[in-house]
Amino acid sequence: MQNNALNRVDWQKCKLLPVIVQDNSTNEVLMMAYMDKQALGLSLQTKIAHYFSRTKQRIWKKGESSGHTQTIHSFNLDCDNDTLLIKVTQEGVACHTGRRTCFFTELESGEINSDVEIDAKTLYGVIDTLYHTIQERKNADPTTSWTAKLISKGENTILKKVVEEAGEFSFAYKDDDEDEMVYEAADLTYHMLVALAVKNISPDRVKQELARRFDMSGIAEKDSRTD
Repeated sequence: MQNNALNRVDWQKCKLLPVIVQDNSTNEVLMMAYMDKQALGLSLQTKIAHYFSRTKQRIWKKGESSGHTQTIHSFNLDCDNDTLLIKVTQEGVACHTGRRTCFFTELESGEINSDVEIDAKTLYGVIDTLYHTIQERKNADPTTSWTAKLISKGENTILKKVVEEAGEFSFAYKDDDEDEMVYEAADLTYHMLVALAVKNISPDRVKQELARRFDMSGIAEKDSRTD
């Protein structure tokens, strides 16, 4: 039965299946995400939403960090067999910003028309929250947002700041100044996250790489690299 459902999707047309997520009770559109074949299979099997993250480059269960899971009531494929609509019961909120829905910005005015219901930092941690904030500031006004101003100046300026902050951290280390090391490490982390955000590389991928290295010695890891 599950294989029949999976095969109804035109996977030749869409390697990643766009998924529109709608509240089962109110029909409010909560978010849009993607599923690969494995994520759809897990969703069909468990009736809990699983997606494929393009920035994390892995399957993720909705709510795996926050506990804000989505129980699926129905799966509906569109007429071209390349877009899916699912209706869910949302635990907590759908959006990583702490809002119930991801669709809260009025396009023409830029007005925010939904309140934050939950502090995102308590759900995802400061690194992930900062990364998402940087992503949101990409299109902000450079006259009011330092992040937008930095990004608008281009990659040479961004990379110059990464090198500069790495140097500042090194000087603080040489001076054995613990407070300054912490301060400069925070600056370095921020500017590295800006560089990652411009390339749409989630810090989750860095965590995955670090986790991979736990299973091998440092020497073995170095030897595994190709020149």
